[in-house]
Amino acid sequence: MTTPTILVTGAGGKTGSYVVKQLIEDGFPVRTFVRRRDERSERFTSLGADVVVGDFLDIESLRSAMAGVKRAYFCYPVADRLLEATTNFAVVGKEFGLEAVVNMSQIIAREGHPSPLTHQHWLGEKVLEWADVGVTHIRPTLFAEMTVILSAKTIASDRKILLPYGSGKHAPVAAEDIARVVVGALKNPRLHAGKVYTVTGQKDMSQSEIASVFSTILTKPVEYVDIPLEHWQKGAADAGFPPFLIEHLSRVSEDYKNGLFAKVTDVVREVGGRQPQPIEDFISANAQAFGALK
Repeated sequence: MTTPTILVTGAGGKTGSYVVKQLIEDGFPVRTFVRRRDERSERFTSLGADVVVGDFLDIESLRSAMAGVKRAYFCYPVADRLLEATTNFAVVGKEFGLEAVVNMSQIIAREGHPSPLTHQHWLGEKVLEWADVGVTHIRPTLFAEMTVILSAKTIASDRKILLPYGSGKHAPVAAEDIARVVVGALKNPRLHAGKVYTVTGQKDMSQSEIASVFSTILTKPVEYVDIPLEHWQKGAADAGFPPFLIEHLSRVSEDYKNGLFAKVTDVVREVGGRQPQPIEDFISANAQAFGALK
């Protein structure tokens, strides 16, 4: 039997690059869908992947990418027009007879969510289900990488995590481990089509508990400070976060405080084949980003 070519969209993103690498290591031909040719796309070429340049909002470029493909990973960036992009993908996928799609969604995706992005994730799930393309939904908790995006600067400069997250908890999971779940579902689509997987790390932790891990690994005290949402919004704007992202993360913080991220599953091991890495390992591997000495 011929090994099927798998299309990986969002290949330059946090999970996409790992999905490409893991699929190729497992012997699958891979076609990547990227916005532009750059150093990242050149790395895909060096790994043996086919590279197609296009845009989710350009339906013809999606047709070029999907020709001859029966399995695909759909991953849209944290940006506006998600629903339009998902609909384009579903239309072309139906047209080309996709048999398996793994869709990157969110743990808090639900009808009427106050974040337009999260509400569109819920709608996008429905569109892909109606398209009958064998979809599996991946709903991860907050990525471990969010500690770098949201807190690296203040940990390095002030030894503080400054977030409006209250006493909420989540089980941080690294993009590499989320990718393992995506790959597991793409390799054996009949086992996973129609499933919704909540993907988490090993342990629910509050921000204060995460700060304690930083303190141990960086060998300097790190403190979590629960700040008002408006203070975080101002800091995010000053740091150059786009308004769309600030609005989304503001609504995320409300769900976090209300306990909607407090969940632990065994999906990474069950579908991805191994235990997710502990947050301690992730922080140690990225210690320089948080101000550790070389």
